[in-house]
Amino acid sequence: MKPWIVLLIILVIIAIIMVVLYFLGKKAQKKQEEQQQMLEANKQTVSMLIIDKKRMKIKDSGLPQMVIDQTPKMMRGSKLPIVKAKVGPQIVTLISDEKIFDSIPVKKEVKAIVSGIYILGVKGLHGKPEAQPAQKKRGFKAFVERMQEKAGAKPVK
Repeated sequence: MKPWIVLLIILVIIAIIMVVLYFLGKKAQKKQEEQQQMLEANKQTVSMLIIDKKRMKIKDSGLPQMVIDQTPKMMRGSKLPIVKAKVGPQIVTLISDEKIFDSIPVKKEVKAIVSGIYILGVKGLHGKPEAQPAQKKRGFKAFVERMQEKAGAKPVK
């Protein structure tokens, strides 16, 4: 009889936790949608020369202290995609969207879609866009590819 009571209590606790996480997730999703709408409303196209880009902690990034103070404490330890760029006569530190960070060329002039200190997109690259170097294959995939080459078969893509 006792194991059933313990199991029932555990199931009730798990159900309560799931309901709480569901509502917190919906609230966070709504907040993210509002922020995305605000970014879209305030975006503008700016011509800039990209000086450097790195993933670094927000406190080491060189962003204004006001921005650092406004970030949640949990985010301060995580690394963000930071871009240093020359916009007109000023050198500014910007935060890039994670999706486009790898496509931003260094030491090239670009037209970027910017909202505040956040880079939403990069377009109108001057010159040829650089091809990203192919990542080195490791482990089982590399082994299979080598064996297929030795056997004369085409590698599986």
